Amino acid sequence: MSSQTPIATLTPGLQIQLKEHTEGLLSNIINTNLQTRFVQEFDGLRKFRDAIELLKPRSAHEAWECYRDSVPLTNYDTYEPFISRFLADPCREEDVKDLLSPGLPFYIAKSSGTSGKAAKLFPKYHRHLIGAAPGRNIFTAKTCHILSLTYLRAIDVLRNEGKATKVIVTSSSSGRVRMHYDLCVEKDPEMIKMTLPNTTSPIAVSHIRNYRSYLLMHALFALAEEKLTGFRAVFGTLFLDLIVFMEEEWPTLLNGIENGTIPDFEDMHHVREYLEPKLLPNPSRAQKLREIGESKADPGWLFRIWPELQQVACIVTGVFATTLPKLRHYLGPEVLINSGGIGASEASIGVSYSFTDLNLFKVTSEEFIEYLNITKDPSPVNLVPAWELETGHRYEIFLTTRNGLWRYCLGDIIEVAGFDPNDGSPLLRYVERSNRELRLGVVSITETQIIEGILAGEKSLGKINEFTVIIDERTSLRRLGYFVELHDALNFNISRLEPNAHLALHEIHDELRRINYNVNVNFSNKVIGEPTIRILKPGTFREYRQWRLGIARTAAGQTKVPVFVMDEATKEWLKERVMHELLCPAED
Repeated sequence: MSSQTPIATLTPGLQIQLKEHTEGLLSNIINTNLQTRFVQEFDGLRKFRDAIELLKPRSAHEAWECYRDSVPLTNYDTYEPFISRFLADPCREEDVKDLLSPGLPFYIAKSSGTSGKAAKLFPKYHRHLIGAAPGRNIFTAKTCHILSLTYLRAIDVLRNEGKATKVIVTSSSSGRVRMHYDLCVEKDPEMIKMTLPNTTSPIAVSHIRNYRSYLLMHALFALAEEKLTGFRAVFGTLFLDLIVFMEEEWPTLLNGIENGTIPDFEDMHHVREYLEPKLLPNPSRAQKLREIGESKADPGWLFRIWPELQQVACIVTGVFATTLPKLRHYLGPEVLINSGGIGASEASIGVSYSFTDLNLFKVTSEEFIEYLNITKDPSPVNLVPAWELETGHRYEIFLTTRNGLWRYCLGDIIEVAGFDPNDGSPLLRYVERSNRELRLGVVSITETQIIEGILAGEKSLGKINEFTVIIDERTSLRRLGYFVELHDALNFNISRLEPNAHLALHEIHDELRRINYNVNVNFSNKVIGEPTIRILKPGTFREYRQWRLGIARTAAGQTKVPVFVMDEATKEWLKERVMHELLCPAED
């Protein structure tokens, strides 16, 4: 985390340094993956194969020039026929070895699939490249690392001698932790008895699939550790769910700490024998917690529970920005919030750069990243490398990775905020997903505009915990239909809503008309209607994460609420949990 001011343009020295570093990354990737099945079999790389073979020996700069002039753009459809070989029955080593990168993958990352499309699979290989950015551990003392080690399935890769190697399909967060600590699935029977260094929760907690029980057990072992210094979670919503569950089960958790007993929460029978030896009786800690009390209404409650707590790291940007007010309330001013990093299942892009600007990230990727100015057509000739970026411009990210992706369209749009004055690394702000729009007939509304719309409605509605959107088709005019869950002060009693809460409908509508020309025109022409707001019962989105976890069987930390919902099952599920719909007085 830096306290330095970004620079707007690269100095000549920093530009050379950045260029040499990124060309070195690309050269390593090319040298490592050149003989893989994908590179040798994909017809789109024929020109590149022929050109790169003529450059022997070759410098990093020569490799970059060859790559620049001969590698096409790709998307997931390019790789799916290759990756699908892992799903064959039987899966044979001879068919999948050296597929995208040398050897067999350590795991296969499964995307969250919140867009409504089928989840994507990305093989991840256990290898470190020369020149790659080193991994960071932002916590050096006791941390509650809210991680899951569950997996969707284990693929048996059959070898010629009749033996099999297991490759698991899991979330990218779970897979990264397993790879970092070399926790291959064959080691699970022994590792489940242990606790990772500097963490509060035994590994067994990370094998619990029940969402509520999983978070409650992380909370139990965190409460037992008075000298806890940090929390780490994937999303801000995940950390807040842990705190809410902890409040609900406060007496039960404290009794467990006092007596050294594991509470009888759901779906924990398979890990109880490994957890019981880890929790020693601690009556004095339990008494201290009782004196602090279940005081969720008072700011800084978590800092009183853990007086050495320094920071919480989780994603609090984009749609997760609505978690910030509640996080700051619980933590108080003494505890810093770290927005973690920026990335996706395909690759990590960068790390948080500032405690005061939570949507500012420094590129520290092990991958070669190129950028497409969003005003230009997607073509290889329009991609620019890091050393040619311009501050203030927006770009779409393209990746060539050590795991075998080549000029892959990530689908994320960022804005360049400047460069690090020490090494010239680009500093980015996340903007939105590209091509993620909700269409109301001829009108397209982006994710960012949907978020900005609901945030404008907080003026009359009050703070929003979480939300999602559907296309509301209850009238002849299609409309944005917001489902919102409010902060606790309003959530538990609809009669406590502000008398003018219905004005949020107009605030949202006015904001959407202001930021989206087509919304303005088509509303005036009576092609689309005004937005609607339905208020959900307390805890709906916590229930949603448990519900989706049961359907998709993803890791608990991977489940998130989509900005907009398209599938009918989820729409009906949400409608069943509506407590109140905001209506203008004339409609009452």
